[in-house]
Amino acid sequence: MTTTNHPKTERTLVVIKPDGIQRSLIGEIIKRYERTGLKLVGVKMFVPSADLVEEHYTLDPEWRRITGEKAIKGYLDKGLTPPTTDPFEVTEKVLKNLIKYLTSGPVIAMVWQGAHVVKIVRKITGGTEPLTSDVGTIRGDFVLDSYQMSDNDTRAVRNLVHASGSPKEAEDEIKHWFSKNELTDYNLVQDKILYDVNLDGLLE
Repeated sequence: MTTTNHPKTERTLVVIKPDGIQRSLIGEIIKRYERTGLKLVGVKMFVPSADLVEEHYTLDPEWRRITGEKAIKGYLDKGLTPPTTDPFEVTEKVLKNLIKYLTSGPVIAMVWQGAHVVKIVRKITGGTEPLTSDVGTIRGDFVLDSYQMSDNDTRAVRNLVHASGSPKEAEDEIKHWFSKNELTDYNLVQDKILYDVNLDGLLE
């Protein structure tokens, strides 16, 4: 992360998952972020290891508990009986499915930079469940999956993209997926339009 606290230096991690690549949506997904004015400062394509994926989801020591509790609540809200009331047992299955999903083929990991980038990217991406994601979001427009279908098939929900949930999460995830020398600081012409206070230099 850069040292200044101006919002324009905020960064976030985005990972196009194997289903996004297999459905030839790479360009469409990148376009959605890029045309907002965000700047791509790191990108690479590879097949992640099981260890990298597991460590990614458990960077937050509370992830197992929180995710398990959310999953149990989801079952109850739908009038269904959860397979267990132990959040850690639930999360063990969730994590196993996520590892299988994300290691099934190549992913594209990216770091995007710009003002309020974490919230902007989350807004463009849409909610975690494609079925309930708004029209106009990546997940709402390009996916027809649901928790019900993924639960019935005993797999992770296929939602094309991972996007960091908070600036702190983004900082931790970027460090996990990228080394410092894989990120590039540079200027874009459009930065002047987006961030220059007085829009100096527009007229000859």
